[in-house]
Amino acid sequence: MALRIGIVGMGGIGNRHARVYRELDETDVVAVCDIIEERADKAAEEYDARAFYSVQEMLDSGIDLDACSMCTAGEENGGDHYEPTMELLGAGLPVLGEKPISNRIDEAEEMVALAREKSIPYAIDLNHRFTPAAVRAREWVDEGRLGQLHIINMRMWIPNPNESSPWFHLRALHPHSIDVMRYFCGDVKSVHAFCSKGKGRTIWSNAQIGMLFENGVVGNLTGSYDGALPQYGLEHCDVVGSDGRFVLEECCKRLTFMHRRKIERETYDFLGGMRDFGETFHSRISYWVRQLIEGVPPERIEASGADALTAQKIIEAAIESFEAGKTVDIPG
Repeated sequence: MALRIGIVGMGGIGNRHARVYRELDETDVVAVCDIIEERADKAAEEYDARAFYSVQEMLDSGIDLDACSMCTAGEENGGDHYEPTMELLGAGLPVLGEKPISNRIDEAEEMVALAREKSIPYAIDLNHRFTPAAVRAREWVDEGRLGQLHIINMRMWIPNPNESSPWFHLRALHPHSIDVMRYFCGDVKSVHAFCSKGKGRTIWSNAQIGMLFENGVVGNLTGSYDGALPQYGLEHCDVVGSDGRFVLEECCKRLTFMHRRKIERETYDFLGGMRDFGETFHSRISYWVRQLIEGVPPERIEASGADALTAQKIIEAAIESFEAGKTVDIPG
């Protein structure tokens, strides 16, 4: 029997989730929810689901749900993740949320704590780690093919002219990039950040963040809302070890392995047939569905709420580092 899915927030991302669920044999979208009634009504017609205009209305209706995607806009875009997530988790529903988990660490901690208290699967759509290329690269790390890890350099930039808050760039974009860095190299011990404002900008739209990982790996994150042009690419991850190095380009398009002592390179293009960023939602959501069906324990959910909380702590430490002009340790 297919999982009965509800979706909260029927903007662009909510509809993207809905289209993926509709493609999967294992899921059926039965409820859509949005405080903008026209959005909910339109989505209900599109996905043959019931429309609701608040989470509480949906929960009070008695509709049978197995899990929900929580796709409301983030704070910078006039939305909120905290209240609807707490309502869904409070009702005992597994939740796949959107990033950032919250701009407020105390709220993120409450969401993660409630899911843990109720032993409910709680995950975040940190979709970059789920591409076939990223999964292959992680296998190389786990197999020891790179030897001892030494360095990770990560770049993520997109053209985003929005000026909604001073730290919009770091808080909204870099949960993704930091999650990828942690996926390959583990927990971060401390950070030191430098930021700048792009031409005509009022927000800190460019950043270089140095990182020291718990295992001794040193890393750097380059981020920008100004630097991206089509020929520059969206994303680049370079991991160097004692025996080899891999370069992951464009999140899903190209993966190259270089042995330290050999001239030959291995290059893989479009692993798994993945061609563009939009397809990463399918790989992430299908993984979430598979873990639910398999009954994976909440503490073993991939790209969990706890992972997203850790990423936000690193972002907040980077902001503190820049404002104070010092290296900042990541709180436990």
